[in-house]
Amino acid sequence: MNHGALGARDYAAALGVVLIWGTNFLAMKFALHDMTPFQLGAGRYVFAALPLVLFIRPPKLHWKFVVLYGLLQGVGQFGFLFLALKVGMSAALGSVLMQTQVFFTALLGFVLLREHASRALLAGLFLAALGIGCFAMNYLSPGADAGGTTPLGFVLVLGSAAMWSASNIVVRRAQQSAAQFDVMPFMVWSSLVPIIPFALLSLAFDDPATRWRWTAAPWTTWLSLAYLGWFATILAYALWTGLLKRHPLNRVAPFSLAVPVVGISSGMLVLGDSISGWQWAGIALVVAALATVMFGARWLQRGR
Repeated sequence: MNHGALGARDYAAALGVVLIWGTNFLAMKFALHDMTPFQLGAGRYVFAALPLVLFIRPPKLHWKFVVLYGLLQGVGQFGFLFLALKVGMSAALGSVLMQTQVFFTALLGFVLLREHASRALLAGLFLAALGIGCFAMNYLSPGADAGGTTPLGFVLVLGSAAMWSASNIVVRRAQQSAAQFDVMPFMVWSSLVPIIPFALLSLAFDDPATRWRWTAAPWTTWLSLAYLGWFATILAYALWTGLLKRHPLNRVAPFSLAVPVVGISSGMLVLGDSISGWQWAGIALVVAALATVMFGARWLQRGR
């Protein structure tokens, strides 16, 4: 691991990850014009798995980690997220609320892995709770502008963040069980897992009139699927993991603060998303909470 400054290649990789993850909500919104949430889930992971699964060997770890991650991150995280974007969640606000996975992960780590909860983490959790309260107030205040979002969409996207955090715990367990954890085989082979569940969910719950609508989807929908599968799922995770392998976490993690900035900007500029006063307050508190978790320990040390 390199403890020195990040090089040009590292900054390029970090910028690529921020742009891909920040704009992938636009691709989801575009694809949902012609696909149901469950069809989009199946399509995303078909693209994520193919053609790489034909060339990359299975990961050298117990199959239960691959299946669990595929179900939690694939069906759980993106199933809830695609439903939220369909029933009432903007791309701008969704990109921010998904960052609450950091705090769900910390809570699960404390409960399941007995990880220590630092003062910075506790302060961040408090700020995040206040932020979520601000988002909720937007739906409780009479006549408030919800910016095209709904209470159900809000709850679903928080459920998506919780599923993401659960998948993070699976990754930690997988890393502990394997002598050499290789993220690329793990990501590619776990992408096979959600395809059949999403297809079955589509058959069970989608309107029969929409069942084959995806076959007539325009090229923009297929481009969105390729972007979600190849870039947002495989390339971005590979770049991010490469950064974490080359540099300490405290050098890499701050770049993730730019993801909601890109998400908000792209949602407002491209889709015309609007954000209310309560939502801006919630965004500020969630970003402050993320910054507290990332830099809080360093700030406390300097204050001594």
